Amino acid sequence: MEAAREAGRGAAPWRAMSAEELEKQYSPSRWAVRRGPEETLKTYSEIGIAATARARAARRSLLGVPYGAAAAEALDVYLPEAAAEDARPLLVFLHGGYWQAGSKDESAYMVGPLTARGVVVAVVGYALAPGATLDQMVDQVARSIVFLQERFPSNQGMYLCGHSAGAHLAAMMLPVDWTEWPVTPNLKAFFLVSGVYDLEPLVHTSVNAPLRLTPEDARRNSPQRLLEAAAAQPGGPAGPVLVIVGQHDSPEFRRQAREFCQTLCRGGWRASLEEVPDVDHFEILWKLAEQDDVLTQIILKTIFPEF
Repeated sequence: MEAAREAGRGAAPWRAMSAEELEKQYSPSRWAVRRGPEETLKTYSEIGIAATARARAARRSLLGVPYGAAAAEALDVYLPEAAAEDARPLLVFLHGGYWQAGSKDESAYMVGPLTARGVVVAVVGYALAPGATLDQMVDQVARSIVFLQERFPSNQGMYLCGHSAGAHLAAMMLPVDWTEWPVTPNLKAFFLVSGVYDLEPLVHTSVNAPLRLTPEDARRNSPQRLLEAAAAQPGGPAGPVLVIVGQHDSPEFRRQAREFCQTLCRGGWRASLEEVPDVDHFEILWKLAEQDDVLTQIILKTIFPEF
C-alpha cells in the first residue's frame, strides 16, 4: 500500500539528493537572505525574548499554567485588556525549534497585535528531544488543546498556529478523533507556518540525531502520510487550513507546503497555500510582532472576517 501511494504521487525529489544537499535543504538558517546562519539564529532568539518580555510587561497574563504533570507541560495565556476573556477568540501557538530547541518563554511574538484586537493568546510549552519522543509531544499538544477548551469553554473559536516544528505538531491535530477526548475543542482554523509534514527526509539528516526517528516513527508522525491514507474519506473542519510558507524558505520546505495543501484539498479540507513575500524561515515569524505585517493581517482577517 505504501509503495503504491509513493508511486502514485511520483518519487519524492529528496530521494535523488546527495546527503550534503539534503542537509542544506532542511537547514533553514542556511537559506536566510539578509544574515548569515549564526546571526540569523541569534537575531531570531533575541527578537523572541524581547517580544515575550514586552508581552509580559504590557498584557495581563497567566504564566506557567500546568496542563499536565510533567515540568514541560505548561502554557502561558495572554489576555486582552477588556474583561470576559472566556468569550473571546483564542489563538494557540506552538513554537518551533526542530522539536529539540525553543521555548514558550521566547515565543510570544504575536501577543501585542492580537490581544490589541481582543484575542486571547496561549503559548504552549512541550517537552523536547532527546528527553521526549515525537509521539509524546503530539500527545502533549492534544492535551494542551483540551485543557484550554475546558479552561475557556465559551471561547469564540480556537485558532491553532504553529511555526516550523510547531506547524508539524499543529498539523498532527488535523486527523485527531476528538470524540475520544473529554471535550471537543472549538477549533475554527489552522495556521501552519513553514512546517515539515513528511518527516521521512529528516531521518537522513543531522536533525534526527536527538530525535532518533526510525522510518516507521517518521511515517507515524507525518501528517502528509496520515492524511493521504484518509484522503478517500472527505472531511475536515468547517474552518480553513492555511498552509503558509515564506518566499525564501528552502525549496524542500516550499515543496512540502505545496504537497500538503494539495493533500488537504483532495481530502475535502478547506485548505489554501499562502506564500508570504520577501521573508525567510525566521523572519516570517518574528514579523508577527508587527501590527501591519502580512501574516498578522492574514491571521486577523481569518479570525475577524469583517476586519
